Amino acid sequence: MFDEGYFNLGYLDALSYRNTFVHRLDPRAKLIATVAFIVTVVSFPKYEITGLLPFFLFPVLLFSLGDIPVKFILKKVLLVSAFALFIGIFNPLFDRQAAYSWWGLPIARGWISFLSIMLKFFLTITSALLLIATTSFPGICHALRKLGIPDIFISQLLFLYRYIFVLVEEAMKVVRARDMRSFGNRGKGMKTFISLAGTLFLRTVERAERIYQAMLSRGFSGALHAVKPYRVSGADVVFLCSTIVLLYLFRMHDVVGAIGGLSMRIF
Repeated sequence: MFDEGYFNLGYLDALSYRNTFVHRLDPRAKLIATVAFIVTVVSFPKYEITGLLPFFLFPVLLFSLGDIPVKFILKKVLLVSAFALFIGIFNPLFDRQAAYSWWGLPIARGWISFLSIMLKFFLTITSALLLIATTSFPGICHALRKLGIPDIFISQLLFLYRYIFVLVEEAMKVVRARDMRSFGNRGKGMKTFISLAGTLFLRTVERAERIYQAMLSRGFSGALHAVKPYRVSGADVVFLCSTIVLLYLFRMHDVVGAIGGLSMRIF
């Protein structure tokens, strides 16, 4: 279980080092575009559904242009979907006023708001995961620094991300050692678990001290600098401007209704 979790965590980071059009874009352009996308999606009223449908174009384009495996990202979204499900599942119970009738069956406003919450959740979480999968977490932190975020905050984010992998590696070593010394169900009780947690904590503290001393000996002054240089190009400007224009059109105009009306006139 730990090995699989570590692989999934590292695989998302490995996806960010592919060489596609989306990966080559400047992290600042992708970060601003993703934040604008999330803010626009969240700004819709709670009973809006059809207005959210055109926004699926953004993640679809990132999936295709960035060559990101859809199944892997959808598994990650499904893993955290319980939080959104818990938030919206009570809406049908408290908001029972009928809004529509489908084949004679009344549809309560609570079900509409619940579906709207799930759509917003899917769009925002998917876009955030795609940002990491096409930019890398260090690239996002570099973009935040260039946008004026304090260095101390950026350093904390980078340390947190980097040492998640170190913590998982230490946990894997402890669990493997426990498994090699266990027979059947022995060594899997709560007492053993508490002992393992204490051992992991002591190893983490000792590892942190060694790493900090090594960083000081190499001249660490409180700021982490990016090795790869980034520069805004014409493609970055076109991508960002196109995204903002489309987001404005999707937010201010009923695109689905316009397409439906045009289809009715044609056919």
